[in-house]
Amino acid sequence: MKRLSILLLLSASMLWLNAASADVVADSIPGNERTAYADSLSILNWAPGWAKEYLNSLMRGNVDRTHERKLDLSFAVTPSYTREAGFGIGGAATGLYRVNRLDSVMPPSDVFLSINASLNGFYVLTLKGNNLFADQRSRLSYKLELYRKALDFWGITSEETAKNSKSKYDRRQIDLKAEYVYRMMRNFYFGIEVHADYTDARNMANPEYLLGERPQFYVTGVGLSFEYDSRDNLITPTRGLHIAYKPMIYPVWMGNAPTTFYSHTVIINGYVGLWKGALLAGDWYMKLNSSNSPWTMREMVASDGIRMRGYYMGSYIDNNQIAAQIEYRQNLWKRIGITIWGGGATVFSSFQEFKDKDIRPEWLHNYGVGLRFEFKHNVNARIDYGFGKHTSGLVFAIGEAF
Repeated sequence: MKRLSILLLLSASMLWLNAASADVVADSIPGNERTAYADSLSILNWAPGWAKEYLNSLMRGNVDRTHERKLDLSFAVTPSYTREAGFGIGGAATGLYRVNRLDSVMPPSDVFLSINASLNGFYVLTLKGNNLFADQRSRLSYKLELYRKALDFWGITSEETAKNSKSKYDRRQIDLKAEYVYRMMRNFYFGIEVHADYTDARNMANPEYLLGERPQFYVTGVGLSFEYDSRDNLITPTRGLHIAYKPMIYPVWMGNAPTTFYSHTVIINGYVGLWKGALLAGDWYMKLNSSNSPWTMREMVASDGIRMRGYYMGSYIDNNQIAAQIEYRQNLWKRIGITIWGGGATVFSSFQEFKDKDIRPEWLHNYGVGLRFEFKHNVNARIDYGFGKHTSGLVFAIGEAF
């Protein structure tokens, strides 16, 4: 714990140094790329040369260098914490690049790689990004996640999770999503999406919680994407509107699910500037799955670190989910900002439940506060602390929640 405390203190110092150096970087002399800004700080006299070079890269990390470099890359190694995994250590690399470095109109493409491991055997590897093509009309978005998590478990429907006592199991999952969209006309996009998922539940203390379903499934789905997108930036939008509708089909012959099943996803995000450094962002999400969907493809509250932050992954699960949130974002000083959000969600088996008072879905509340730090140009590192029904928890991530 002593070493962990030192690491946390060092991480906080690095944030302060980055913020304090913003003006220095902005006034740096062109051509003097190797200037060691950390060398001018007496507090770092003890640090070896490689450590100072690393701090230098962080200090000027928010400067857009994609016009002069093929890949503008930054990385960090820090302590990590999640409700599911506890304390551990994580590493992350974030890169920005331009397919055409002479293009000054489009925002840069991005790629993100992270790996986290904890003391209880949890690990997760994530690779995701957005590639903006030189035609200025199309993009490829992708996300690959591979993890092993020892999770608490209450069941696979909202009715079961409400009455079952806490159990445990070991969840191993490989999940891949890729989407290609093309701009047909101003702000209107059409595309295709592929989704492949392999989930294996092992060492389940109460297998009867699966209600007769198998513990292991692999499925592959294909679908369409219809989008209206006027956002100015994919990673950290400051204005615009994004509306997406994504229908998917998972054929029985493309996995080991008992039958073919479907899903429909609707996402609406909006961003409005209020005053200098202030932004109001809104998010509305709905995903509906077939009643015959495998339990591994059902909706879990707080499974993505985007919505219902602070809830435990899998504490509420069912076929469908509706969620909404609104977030106020305020820049405080240089590269540091804060956020405050509020919202809620519900999971349910079918819309018929809303007509029956005895089984009407439960609406869960969520609110919290977060700290933001501009790790790369227009790429924020975030620490959120969320509250909910009899729960609270931390979320560490790169990029805004939505």
